[in-house]
Amino acid sequence: MRLPISFKIFSITLALLLLMIVVTWLSVLNFRQLNNQVRALADWYLPLQQQVASVEILIRQQMVHMERVMGNMDAARPDAAFQASESNGFDMRGINADQIIDSSLRMLGEAEADQTLELDRVTLAVLGKQLPAIQTARQHFHMTFRLYQIEVEEGTPRSEKLVRDTLLREKDTVDIEIGKTIDILNKLTQDTATQAKAEEQRAITLNWIVTGIASVLGLIFATLITRSLVDSVKRLLGGTRAVEAGDLDTEIRLTTRDELATLATSFNHMVGGLREREHIRATFGQYVDPRIVQRVLENRLRAEGGERQIMSVFFSDLEGFTRLCESLRPDLAVRFLNRYFALMSEGVRAQQGIVDKYIGDSVMAFWGPPFTDPADHARLCCLAALDQMARLGVFRTELPALFGLAHDLPTVNVRMGIASGEVTVGSIGSETSRGYTVIGDTVNLASRLEQANKFYGTDILVSATTRDLAGDSLAFREIDSLRVIGKLEPVKVYELIGLASELNETTRSALQDYETGLARYRAQDWDAAEAAFGSCLSAMPGDRPVQVMLERIVAFRQVPPEAGWDGIWVAGSK
Repeated sequence: MRLPISFKIFSITLALLLLMIVVTWLSVLNFRQLNNQVRALADWYLPLQQQVASVEILIRQQMVHMERVMGNMDAARPDAAFQASESNGFDMRGINADQIIDSSLRMLGEAEADQTLELDRVTLAVLGKQLPAIQTARQHFHMTFRLYQIEVEEGTPRSEKLVRDTLLREKDTVDIEIGKTIDILNKLTQDTATQAKAEEQRAITLNWIVTGIASVLGLIFATLITRSLVDSVKRLLGGTRAVEAGDLDTEIRLTTRDELATLATSFNHMVGGLREREHIRATFGQYVDPRIVQRVLENRLRAEGGERQIMSVFFSDLEGFTRLCESLRPDLAVRFLNRYFALMSEGVRAQQGIVDKYIGDSVMAFWGPPFTDPADHARLCCLAALDQMARLGVFRTELPALFGLAHDLPTVNVRMGIASGEVTVGSIGSETSRGYTVIGDTVNLASRLEQANKFYGTDILVSATTRDLAGDSLAFREIDSLRVIGKLEPVKVYELIGLASELNETTRSALQDYETGLARYRAQDWDAAEAAFGSCLSAMPGDRPVQVMLERIVAFRQVPPEAGWDGIWVAGSK
């Protein structure tokens, strides 16, 4: 029975961890010694060396004062004030030197009492004797200097000479004692620094050695495990490549009892799932938009039944395509439609819409949950309509290459209708062919609005609900109140103008004039309505909705509407 991969990997990890612990433990020991040497230098040896250096400076200053006093005494006319000042300086330097020596002796006592560090206690004991020797020699020097001053003042030449010789000897003695102390401290700090450097080098060397051992052991373990796994991995790789090549009948069999065997089992289950998924995908292959198929496969859409949703529905139709198709060869007609549908579908999908179906030269699409955020479907549907209009311009530039003609090209215009409201959405059709689509009054209204463009001369008409849901980022104008075929209730019809941010002041003013004219038209104030519509037409020459309204006003002047007329226009045909 083979060990699981997890246990093998755990063994390698455990071995490397133990080696790391050993390295860390040895490093701690070495760095503890290094820390001991550094602390000894920082806390005791260097401060002691600094204090001895201060004592030496003070004694040298005393000797300078002594030389000045002796020089003043030898002068023909000694300066009493200078003599007193230099003598006082001599005394103060001596007092300061004794104080520092006393402080150094106290520091030595504290160092000897410190049990947290490994110190050179033998050398410290020698220093404990050498510092008092400096102090004693300095005090003898001090007293001899005072005796020399007395002898000079008393005028005894023989005694003065003897004392002067003694003073010079005392001075040399002080120099010798200070030199001994400094040598001891220099050797102590140098030895400690050397030991610290050696400890550091030892720690680095040891770390490299143990790291090398860990690397070698790791490579050995990795090689052993690789050899035990390579056969299983190769089989898995071969199975993966077979699936990548489209062979979903692949099955991997492993005799091991480690995790790779579990992985092989999971792989076999996955391939089985892919086989089932491909079968389902083939079953639902009649869906136009692949997002519908994907969501059904992922159980995020029900394959059966429907539900009520608030959505936006879009219809478009090529103007005069039937006549155009009669004049085209079949291959040109198909090529024309394929390119047209490709561009229009790109506009729909770019705004998250679902292309529901192609009906002759018409396109039906919808927006709404779960493909679109409930707050955005109307706005996205309108943006898609504007996008398709822009793409229609691109399509017109491609017509020469598409038909192989430079002149006499057909005129291509598109009418679009958009309505928003409650629809029934779901998978609808027979057992052999079905589609995920929407049905209901909103769908019928969108289709009627697309057809209503014919007698208003507009390109894109939308319902009032669409206009309200789309928001203020888009610009609309109310065209009319219309009762479409198949509906008793009238609907307000709006024309989608474009993005609100792109309208200039002239267009805004013209739309305001149209709104004023429409209000006076409904109030049967024909003169005011005609004036407002005329102002709008001046700003937008050739505007077909204005011309339609002006024609109606002419007709109503001849034959006034019936009493109680509410301004609603009844569509007499599709």
